[in-house]
Amino acid sequence: MITTVTLNAAIDKAYYMEREIVGGTVMRVKKVQNTAGGKGLNVARVVELCGEEVLATGIVGGFNGQYLEQMLTEDGVAHDFVHVKSETRSCINILDDRFGSTEFLEPGFEILPDEESDFLDLFRRLIAKSDIVTISGSVPKGVSANIYEKMIKMVKAEGKPVILDTGGRLLASGLLAKPTVIKPNREELSALLGKEIEDVSVAATFAEQLSKSGIPYVIVSLGKDGAILACKEGVFHGKPTRKVKIKNTVGCGDSMVGGFAVALLRGYPPSQALQYAVAVATANAMSEGTGNFDPQILNGLIEKIAVKKMKIKQ
Repeated sequence: MITTVTLNAAIDKAYYMEREIVGGTVMRVKKVQNTAGGKGLNVARVVELCGEEVLATGIVGGFNGQYLEQMLTEDGVAHDFVHVKSETRSCINILDDRFGSTEFLEPGFEILPDEESDFLDLFRRLIAKSDIVTISGSVPKGVSANIYEKMIKMVKAEGKPVILDTGGRLLASGLLAKPTVIKPNREELSALLGKEIEDVSVAATFAEQLSKSGIPYVIVSLGKDGAILACKEGVFHGKPTRKVKIKNTVGCGDSMVGGFAVALLRGYPPSQALQYAVAVATANAMSEGTGNFDPQILNGLIEKIAVKKMKIKQ
């Protein structure tokens, strides 16, 4: 079973607009799509769509929290959350022809020390049932600055693989515990290293350096350029061999995490794991949903993802 963690869950509201956005005016929404949101919940839906057992956990609260759990149940995703009195946040993604995707992300509620302790107690119990754990996204106000470092150490103490997908101080702190997998995007890797990621070769060099520092698998997602995977077997670049029709890029990174978690669970070798993860992310981009795709489209995409081993200049 793959357990996915989302500490800062949200009701994600996608607004599909009738016409291009015009500032300072009344804009009518053509269609609204509500989703149980947060990076880890996107991962959970992807794992379920890939046909593997998944459990979503984290912290939710209030009526929004109840609605979020209801939507997960309707999506067929098992869940076990800590409940708090505060209201789960909402986030809005506005989609229009001119600007594409514009997101408004609420900060979320503030967690009290005893609520953090309640979650860590639950998390400890869930680790024992898990084969792989993924930890994704931001955290609410009030939680310990090193909470991801604590959680990674808890998972590793049980001998289980753990995937970390976050940025900023949370990524820097989490790296201290040496997770099994990290998946920064180009911007997150650049911020972590304080260096510009100019192209695929630069991303590959930095990914290899991080892998040699004690992170078994370093994945760098690069948007239309696919993704890099650095591991002991080498550095690999995976990318679609042809252009696809993009409908919504939100959740592609989360889909890549879900796909790679599934590949690890199935024991795929690195090049095949990267191929599968990039195919899942591409299938998500071809869907209007977030953390969603048509499994038949995925099956047709896998062989259209080219993976090559790279030579890294020292």
